[in-house]
Amino acid sequence: MLKKLELKKHALTAISYMLPIVVTAGLLIAIGNLTGGAVIEDYSAAYSIPDALVSLGVLGMGLLAPVISGAIAYSIADRPGIGPGLFMGLIANSIGAGFLGGMLGGYLVGFLVKFIINNLKVPKWAEGLMPMMIVPLVSTLVMGLLMYFVIGVPIVWATVALTNFLNSLQGSGRFLFGAIVGGMAAFDFGGPVNKVASLFADGLLLEGVFEPEAVKILASMVPPFGVTISWVLSKVFRKKKYSKGEEDNIKIAFPMGICMITEGVIPIAAVDPLRVIFSCTVGAAVGGGLSMMWGIGSPVPSGGLFIVPAMTNPLLFMLALLIGSAITGVLLFVLKKEPVEEEQFEAEEEEEMDLSDITLS
Repeated sequence: MLKKLELKKHALTAISYMLPIVVTAGLLIAIGNLTGGAVIEDYSAAYSIPDALVSLGVLGMGLLAPVISGAIAYSIADRPGIGPGLFMGLIANSIGAGFLGGMLGGYLVGFLVKFIINNLKVPKWAEGLMPMMIVPLVSTLVMGLLMYFVIGVPIVWATVALTNFLNSLQGSGRFLFGAIVGGMAAFDFGGPVNKVASLFADGLLLEGVFEPEAVKILASMVPPFGVTISWVLSKVFRKKKYSKGEEDNIKIAFPMGICMITEGVIPIAAVDPLRVIFSCTVGAAVGGGLSMMWGIGSPVPSGGLFIVPAMTNPLLFMLALLIGSAITGVLLFVLKKEPVEEEQFEAEEEEEMDLSDITLS
């Protein structure tokens, strides 16, 4: 159990390092594409600012495998793991193992570096060379060759097979896949299950599959929008569904949802977890399924409503988002019970104690 938690901790550390890069790179590509840019193929020829933005974004995307590999190795083995981890990410890019190869390479080389530090004994005069030369060289040499000739090969096969499988999905198959990703992304409001779906979508983005990113973005906005719709319905039909404290939280969760921040729903879910989680998961699953079935893709992994214009079909995305949010809102309106307001107790006035009769003997 402890090892499982440690593996998760290393992955979450890597995601925190990776997210600023993937968001920035995605936005650069989106801005460049919206202004008519394209990837620069020949730097000796004339190119425009939009071309430079797209090209910079593409270069940034190429950093993701090295960054996540280096960050995982750093989380496992501290600073000695950074260099070997970056090398594993570069190998993953070069052989086509991509995101998955970078993650696996980071774990393997991180544990190898840690093992070498703890177990390799060198003469006194060579101890100063351990962190700067011996450890990075030995770990990079051993794991690099394994990545090239042993480990990387099945990862490349798996990556290609997964990409081909997703591209070949049609109709109900696409809807089911989108529903699973959407349900996972909304299930725990930014928690571990959401992170798994996000990691999966980000990895496919690097392989040129944009549809799961759109599903992830949609599903992250459905809970706050759906809860807000249920609150509006409660006002329209004059049925009390939320306490004063919950209503205040909804007013905060909605603007957070516009920015794709799902965590604003957590205080509302904490009051009635089963109904809120069920409603949000169902709505996000339906919206995600429609988004995937309609072939909506996003080149940007985050940004909420602000990056919708960069998607392949913004209007259909908004329709899928509206349908998913409406389903969540209606389900919550129907299922949620009337809140029990906390009773307000008036503090009883304490009687004044008469100390005049007390004497010290």
